[in-house]
Amino acid sequence: MPLSDSAAALRLDLHAQVLGDMGSGKPKRLVRALEYQAEDLAAEAMALANEADFLSVLREARSTDRLVEMWRKQLTRWDYNENVPWSPHSPRTDARRADVYTLLGIGDETGKLLDSLVPVSKAAGAVVISTEHKAWYTPQSLQGRPWYWPAYRKLLADKGWPEDVVAGLDEATDRVVERLADPTAPEAYQSKGLVVGYVQSGKTANFAGVIAKAIDAGYRLVIVLGGTLNMLRAQTQRRLDMELVGRENIMRGASEYESDYADDPAWSQGRFASFGAMPSALGAFDVHRMTTRDIDYQSLHMGIAALESDKQEPGLPLYDPRNLHRAAARLMVVKKNQRVLGKLVKDLQKIQTPLSEIPVLIIDDESDEASVNTSDLAKPNTERTAINKKISELLRMLPRAQYVGYTATPFANVFIDPSDTEDIFPKDFIISLPRPDGYMGARDFHDLDSDLADEERTYANSNEKAHVRSIVVEDDDDDTCLERAMDMFVLTAAMKLYREDKGGLGDRYFQHHTMLIHESVRQDDHRQLLGRVTGLWWNAGYLGATGRERLRTLFEDDVAPVSAVRADGQAVPASFEDLAPYIGPAAIRIGGDDKPIIVVNGDKDIETGEADFDKRSIWKILIGGQKLARGFTVEGLTVSYFRRRAGNASTLMQMGRWFGFRKGYRDLVRLYLGRQEAMGKKEIDLYEGFEAICRDEEAFRAELAQYSVTVDGRPEITPDKVPPLVWQHIPWLKPTSPNKMYNSRLVTVRSPGEWQEPTAYPTKSTDLRHNTNLWTPILTSLSTEPMSLSYHFAESGVSHRFAALTGRLEPGALLALLSDVRWGAPSQFAPHLDYLREITASGPAQVDDWIVLAPQHAQPGRRIRIGGDGRSYSYFARDRRRAPLFGAISDLKHRAAALRIAGALTDSADVTLEGLVAPRRGAIVLYPIVESAHRTSLADGDTIDPSRLVMAFGLVAPASARSDDGRVLRFTTVDSSREGVAIIDTDSGPGSA
Repeated sequence: MPLSDSAAALRLDLHAQVLGDMGSGKPKRLVRALEYQAEDLAAEAMALANEADFLSVLREARSTDRLVEMWRKQLTRWDYNENVPWSPHSPRTDARRADVYTLLGIGDETGKLLDSLVPVSKAAGAVVISTEHKAWYTPQSLQGRPWYWPAYRKLLADKGWPEDVVAGLDEATDRVVERLADPTAPEAYQSKGLVVGYVQSGKTANFAGVIAKAIDAGYRLVIVLGGTLNMLRAQTQRRLDMELVGRENIMRGASEYESDYADDPAWSQGRFASFGAMPSALGAFDVHRMTTRDIDYQSLHMGIAALESDKQEPGLPLYDPRNLHRAAARLMVVKKNQRVLGKLVKDLQKIQTPLSEIPVLIIDDESDEASVNTSDLAKPNTERTAINKKISELLRMLPRAQYVGYTATPFANVFIDPSDTEDIFPKDFIISLPRPDGYMGARDFHDLDSDLADEERTYANSNEKAHVRSIVVEDDDDDTCLERAMDMFVLTAAMKLYREDKGGLGDRYFQHHTMLIHESVRQDDHRQLLGRVTGLWWNAGYLGATGRERLRTLFEDDVAPVSAVRADGQAVPASFEDLAPYIGPAAIRIGGDDKPIIVVNGDKDIETGEADFDKRSIWKILIGGQKLARGFTVEGLTVSYFRRRAGNASTLMQMGRWFGFRKGYRDLVRLYLGRQEAMGKKEIDLYEGFEAICRDEEAFRAELAQYSVTVDGRPEITPDKVPPLVWQHIPWLKPTSPNKMYNSRLVTVRSPGEWQEPTAYPTKSTDLRHNTNLWTPILTSLSTEPMSLSYHFAESGVSHRFAALTGRLEPGALLALLSDVRWGAPSQFAPHLDYLREITASGPAQVDDWIVLAPQHAQPGRRIRIGGDGRSYSYFARDRRRAPLFGAISDLKHRAAALRIAGALTDSADVTLEGLVAPRRGAIVLYPIVESAHRTSLADGDTIDPSRLVMAFGLVAPASARSDDGRVLRFTTVDSSREGVAIIDTDSGPGSA
């Protein structure tokens, strides 16, 4: 080996030893550590044990070099570590990384090179709403015990998970496990929590990590409630067996061919976790499976021996560390079924080990489905719903059981009555997981914050234009739309084959390619749909001239222009002729076995195949209903054809199987969605429904994030205060079923220094006229000439500039005006009005005045006359996304100036804007809106009828207008009779509501 190669290998070995020694501990002096490790290596290693050598390598290094990858892994761990004693700074910050470099004792140039090769991850962490908890889950408490978590972490890294993603999972699972009870504590405590993820975003990976850490810590019975369907339960069982349980625990000494996964390609390919021997033979402990991929929980007939936990020290309880850490763990994945859960309850009552001694972890996947009680227990002789009753029995008979629900639609869970101690209300914690990198969720199909007019939207700047296609049904016949969606499915299949052939995917390929048609849950409808789709497929002519011409048009009009701006480096054919050779193979791969369609609905007469993505590659069209509507992952989903309606947001959101990870084909994803369909006497729009849910979800997460900050080391709010954070943005689509919504009401939202933008304006002419007349005197009092205002963001280099008429309002005058404004949905603004009343009229005033801004267009046009003085003002063309709500009203460029005036941003470097800044000052931005129905007959400069104008506004309260107690929410609720339920008013002083 040449000397340079030898030196490189020796350097890698040296740094690997050093970083391995530091492991999960704190950074140590690098040069000293290098010299120490070099003593045990070859003589030449000492020449490499210095910073100068490291620096010379970094100057020439690429981000993919092995040495850089080693450092990436360790730096990322230090970046993510929470509450470390060696740094006072928050994780994932430049300050934390600077502390790392200081402890390593490296110079500025070395640090800068490492930063350029391994940038600090600024990814958001998990958001935690929690009661106070006893700190027990610490590195010191787990010294020498971790086994399954390190193995799981390594498996994910070996699968190619980026180090920052693995580190994020490590951090997020810590947030869950540390809030469970200490399994070795003498006193029993039952913690209940909720983890909120995104639809198809990797929640299973999180609870697999939680299980790994929990059993390492001492939990010895793990019950996973794996949905209500066999296929979902089996999918969850396989995932845990493959990535966590491992081959040795599965076989238990049996032959490879006796495994329940003998027919699974991943088993024969060696992709199941393996430890080399039974963990108990390697100084750890085994995991015994109580369920298998194909067999749900069965009654145990052999003296219930499988659930017994042998005590090494019979005189001590099982939870004593001398027994606990020498006992095997038991894992079962159980369907949420009354009969199956009943068997488990009966068996647990028979075992000899006292149930009060067994640390149990219950993971409830899709916890808002079936688990929540929907019976009104306040009525006489009312019983819980069946599955909720069984879960309650488990919790009652297992005092050391910890309950953690997982869901992407948490509204049903947070609306559970907190005073019902036998229910699954997450009394101890709610954790909101961050949106994963590379995830394609609801936001990626909508233009939530866009202020672009329809004619300005392009495939590049509009998610809706790029990915969403309307299903337009004429005379109850949607075959034309359905055929177009199927054409897109074949065309995107050809695009995937083209990308596999042209490279750029590494060693990856597209194992699955699917289309989902979801119109109904009724099996009779599926039977009729199967006939239609089958006929369309065989008459499509994909191998002939007619089909090719349709595909050519679709490629040139849709696929090519979208992929040209959204392919993200993936190969795109220059013309249809370049793609044409792949169309035949794509069509044959889908339908070459004469079975292009798989029906998944439990009807044995029409089910045409098995949607088992683990056993084979699937390139098919899937037809289904409930089985494919929640929890179950449809792999490779590229085209969705969706017309199914739902009555609440949780149900509709869970049907969004098109959410997920679409690596290598994000640009090809298409959603064909029903628009403006009749539902009773109302016209609904599924796309608007999903958009409303997305807004509900993001508002909920934003509120959780805002109120997760502790005040004086104590939680600002606890889980029993969370229900009021849930909003309903569309009249016909409630957050969850009405029988799951309970009894809390939000009274105040304190928002110092934050942009607030109400959108629920009235639709009645009398109310619009009333509001216009309220605001007209304010408009006429503004400056006659616009003032040019700008704000420059130093970090990004972006400047926001606009012209506005300006004025000033006394606090009392504004409060009186806003108190008199009429709304389409008064409850939306009421909590904000209460806050304005608080800072203006209650106690010492916290606002001196308000600056009023009326932005004016730079270009001529879109002006109207308001009032009787002949003055004209710019108006804004906005339309309601759904009555009474508008979408985005403000222009982003206006917000920075308002935030600066209110003291929420630093110096703008604009003398004019700085002249408007003062302490204890707020800002109001006015938006006279003319909706499309009134714009067509409106000429520039016309006087507008006050009843045809919407006087909208945004506001920023002074950044200094904070409460003395640091709290930002005030609540009312119905029941305060028990400890642990929502307090009637968090402001408990005299006179509180």
